[in-house]
Amino acid sequence: MAVSQSSYRGCLLGMAVGDAMGYTVDNRSWQEIQEDYGPHGLLGYDLVNGYADVTSYTQLAAFTCNGLLLGLTRGQMLGKMAPFIKYIGVSSREWVASQRSWGRPSKTYCWLLRRAELCRRHCMDTRMLDTLNRPNLGTLEAPVNSDGSPCALTTAIGVGLFFHEDRMDQQEIDRLGAEAVALTHGSPTAFLSGAVLAHLMSRLLRNPGAPLKPLVNEAVEAMKEQFGHQYSQAFEIATLVRHAITYAESPGLNQVEVMERLGCDSAAQVLAGAVYACLTSGGDFDSAMITAVNHSGRSAAVGAIAGAILGLRLGEEALPDFYMECLEPAEVLRELADDLYTGCPMEKGNKLFDLDWDYKYLHGGQ
Repeated sequence: MAVSQSSYRGCLLGMAVGDAMGYTVDNRSWQEIQEDYGPHGLLGYDLVNGYADVTSYTQLAAFTCNGLLLGLTRGQMLGKMAPFIKYIGVSSREWVASQRSWGRPSKTYCWLLRRAELCRRHCMDTRMLDTLNRPNLGTLEAPVNSDGSPCALTTAIGVGLFFHEDRMDQQEIDRLGAEAVALTHGSPTAFLSGAVLAHLMSRLLRNPGAPLKPLVNEAVEAMKEQFGHQYSQAFEIATLVRHAITYAESPGLNQVEVMERLGCDSAAQVLAGAVYACLTSGGDFDSAMITAVNHSGRSAAVGAIAGAILGLRLGEEALPDFYMECLEPAEVLRELADDLYTGCPMEKGNKLFDLDWDYKYLHGGQ
């Protein structure tokens, strides 16, 4: 099946919707959510000044895409480039600059740093800011900490969207998904969840209409095969995701109770919660969002990942208008998605020149 521009847009926009909806109730207990929004919980945005605000989950994923396109462009235009993980590191550090009103560098690489709607200070974990300000970022071999939270998990969404057979094979994209998370989160449960998510997104991108359950199982098995000999946590993640699939196939269960049982706190639990929300939605985006955010865990993270998965599968046109109308960064995310879809249109020695692309990915929007 041909790759669809609508799938790219749907993925980034769906992620932002889930993030913005979940942000309102993030880390609040289910009882508190019911007290504020009624017995069925939050059923849509809780707007601030008429806008739906996104958080670092959307911001980091977008900056990851920016960094990967920066690397791709340098490779094609200049004939030289570093490993892709270096560009993700550069873009992540520039995202940190967006989170402060002082000390922004005069020379920048990411054009998104000049888009205010993707630079609001809504970081979901200040420890991540500290980590990104250190001289050396984490790697799989030399983790920077033991953090297993989901705060960098959405970087793997950007990695999955970047997949192309001509750039790298599936194992390389899976490893890059793990490496992107490991820059700031050193627990294997966090970065191995990144490998699963990158695999799932890249496979869905090539065939968005494929049944979700087999692709989830494939992504988990691929992670176990590639990393299981080194990390016992690979089997813990597989068990969590299997539980989510089993719950989704069990009729009559209360969805909130299942989400509470899954925990939805660590990166692996958030991944399992997002899989459950997607599998039980019947392909309905709105239903998936309501399930994804109504629980006592990391609502914004689960919402962002579930939104990305379903947005990619369904395409932009399937996202309800009432979610899009007040989503502040919608136009920027569409532009970024279109850039991911087309890829760098220029090559070294080619007479074709794209002024807008040059402005964004060689001059950092300056």
